[in-house]
Amino acid sequence: MATTSMPVLANEGGLSRYLDEIRKFPMLQPQEEFDLAKRWRDDGDREAAHKLVTSHLRLVAKIAMGYRGYGLPVSEVVSEGNVGLMQAVKRFEPEKGFRLATYAMWWIKAAIQEYILRSWSLVKMGTTANQKKLFFNLRKAKSRISALEDGDLKPEHVAHISTQLGVPEQDVIEMNRRLGGDASLNAPLRAGGEGDGEWQDWLVDDSASQESLLVAAEERDNRHAALMDALGVLNPRERRIFEARRLTDDPITLEELSGEFGVSRERVRQIEVRAFEKVQEAVKRALARIETPSARAPGARAPGARKTAPALGAATR
Repeated sequence: MATTSMPVLANEGGLSRYLDEIRKFPMLQPQEEFDLAKRWRDDGDREAAHKLVTSHLRLVAKIAMGYRGYGLPVSEVVSEGNVGLMQAVKRFEPEKGFRLATYAMWWIKAAIQEYILRSWSLVKMGTTANQKKLFFNLRKAKSRISALEDGDLKPEHVAHISTQLGVPEQDVIEMNRRLGGDASLNAPLRAGGEGDGEWQDWLVDDSASQESLLVAAEERDNRHAALMDALGVLNPRERRIFEARRLTDDPITLEELSGEFGVSRERVRQIEVRAFEKVQEAVKRALARIETPSARAPGARAPGARKTAPALGAATR
């Protein structure tokens, strides 16, 4: 889109330098923004598009900083936000009367949130609109009602959040458990540390039976086997990028992979997304075959499984 290069945030250490660089781009006056948007849309003027993008890089950085609590490199969060900004510039209609910043905000947040959701879930079996809403709003909703950060929510808190966010109560319960952090069993039940004892005093011995452990182990093995089989649908470059970005505790950056393959960061990102989609579909097909009764020998069932064993799909949520 641009006729000249834009500043690049290479890593966390370069954040201050990057912010200094993008502050050098002047903010646009309303009429100037209107004229540039028309030149880009009507004449394909790339210099106009470049000015529209660079003048809003500060907006992307500000929004990206709000997503630093998800444990992802801020450089990549900013990069994804910049992609959303460029999508907004491509679609911006200046005659509708609102500023580009107002229009772009949705695109920037959507791009960042999609990246976070992809990164938090290796092979997700579908993310609903309600799950997305809860993922990004549950912590804030809990803090407003002084709900415990960890552990199950009280029924009245579940009902309040369900009403506030417009989602089913069961979705609130499940997302709260998925996002729950580790807590010490020696922590006091009350924040002040007085009375009622510790969390461990209320533990119940609900150890799993050998039968349920066998079922869980088989399900885990099935999911792992499905993933390994699914990797076979990727070509060598796709597999290398997918494994480097998704199957390691210390993901390689887009910058490093772009140097390794001699392509742009954006091209690496596109290959990663395409590989993710291929693996996702392949895993779904593999798990469906495992779940289908005809896939087993007549009359056979999983070792240790009950006659009405739960579907594997439910265990992967």
